Amino acid sequence: MSSATASPSATVTPAGRGAKTPWSKRVIILAVAAAVILVSAAAILWIRFWPFGQTSVVQDLEQASDSRVQVQSFHATYFPHPGCTLSGLTFIHGADTAHPLIAIEKLTVEGSYLSMLARHVSRITAEGLHIFVPSQASQPFHTQRSTISIGEIVANGATLEFAGHDPDKSPLRFDIHEATLRDIGWKGALTYRVRVHNPEPPGEVTASGKFGVWNQDNPAQTAVSGKYRFEHADLSVFHGIAGMLSSVGKFDGTLGHIDISGSTDTPDFKVTLGGHPVQLVADFSAYVDAMHGDTFLKRVDAHFGKTRVVASGSVAGTAQGKGKTALIDLSSDNGRIEDMVGLFVKASRAPMSGAVTMHARVEIPPGDRPFLKKISLRGNFGIGGGEFSQPSTQQDVDKLSAGARGEKNAPDPETALTDLAGQVVLANGVANFADLSFGIPGAHARMYGTYNLINYKIDLHGHLRVETKISNTESGAKALLLKMMDPIFKKRKKGEILPVRISGDYNHPSFGLDLDDKKTQQPGAPSHPAASKTVPTQGSQSNHQ
Repeated sequence: MSSATASPSATVTPAGRGAKTPWSKRVIILAVAAAVILVSAAAILWIRFWPFGQTSVVQDLEQASDSRVQVQSFHATYFPHPGCTLSGLTFIHGADTAHPLIAIEKLTVEGSYLSMLARHVSRITAEGLHIFVPSQASQPFHTQRSTISIGEIVANGATLEFAGHDPDKSPLRFDIHEATLRDIGWKGALTYRVRVHNPEPPGEVTASGKFGVWNQDNPAQTAVSGKYRFEHADLSVFHGIAGMLSSVGKFDGTLGHIDISGSTDTPDFKVTLGGHPVQLVADFSAYVDAMHGDTFLKRVDAHFGKTRVVASGSVAGTAQGKGKTALIDLSSDNGRIEDMVGLFVKASRAPMSGAVTMHARVEIPPGDRPFLKKISLRGNFGIGGGEFSQPSTQQDVDKLSAGARGEKNAPDPETALTDLAGQVVLANGVANFADLSFGIPGAHARMYGTYNLINYKIDLHGHLRVETKISNTESGAKALLLKMMDPIFKKRKKGEILPVRISGDYNHPSFGLDLDDKKTQQPGAPSHPAASKTVPTQGSQSNHQ
């Protein structure tokens, strides 16, 4: 029994150990094989779907910019953050290989392992970024929607250049000191903040707000909003004016129509011809077509001295496509002539004072000509209660008025001009006056002629209707000459008509009779540039410092 019992036991145990050994080896082999398969699959997936490989990164950049992207060197990073670094990038759009659309010295891409599957990049830093925008695109852009979202893009120290139509001129350059974009993707607007040096007028601009989502079918409908601050803007770049402007405001709309409102302050604004600084402040509302770079002024309320000027108009491209032309409508219903004229004269005081009403259209074309040479103006004006600031000039007017009334002495207080009005056309620095009329006690004048804003030359002709005998306006030999002229006018029932002229320059104006100007003896006679002999009135030579 014992032997029979022991025998099976002896044969079963070795047999059992022999059966287990092959199965454990098989399990181990299967486990190792599975691990190899998993590792191989992971490696394949890693290579195929790893978002920071050179091929995938370059492909994403090409799709986003619709350009051919070339890279000098590529380096992948895995710790502490997955990502990559690319050096010497160029983005070539179209056939112009000499001027890449974008050039980047170094591009650093940083991600996280948790956000890789969501195709989210934490941060992209562009160093040495340069963007060149040609005057005319060689071919349109066809960007593709990307499934990648980016937490932040930083591009400090970048430059942006816009090529002009003249190849001999340097491109318009913007130096971007700071630029940060956040929440970049196709699901919502991105947030931006930039600090940039504006080239014209040169100054510092800080802006922040929201942009997008980019409208591929109609880029002009892409939304944009934000606020800005413009500081230390040097207006002297415009040749003819000067001053340091600052401005703050806000904007909202689309790239095709951005509504903007704000205020400006120029504490030392001046026209360089006159050189007298004034504080110029303005509130404005406008809209901008960012697709074409055009600005349309809805309303500008400007104040300087005791004068308020309201403006509207545009600064937009011309049909020829060369630069921007400013077309501005100006009006002032209760300004001061001393404020307006004082901007253009070198004397410490304006030549006259009084309330003024003015309506005009101003055109400033593009180009490098001096401001007073290229600006043109057409309008009308009226001045009430005008008085000349220089005593000698005012005395001439007072004596003329006294003579017109048959008085020997000038009135006291000083005579004021009344109803001074006219039409003016300014071109090439010369103001041409038509139907210039004014009144003084005892006389009324109508004149025409020119005033040169550059060399101050005056050339005005016309007629003066007086209330007494012409000979009463002078004494001595001049009176004798004028008495001889009385028979010419004795049939005038409403008073004699005196042909007069104002000549000389601003510093030394000359008031006198225009004896050879027969046409001005008839009221309403047409204006004409007649050459004339003149007889200066008493005290006509006035020295102005």
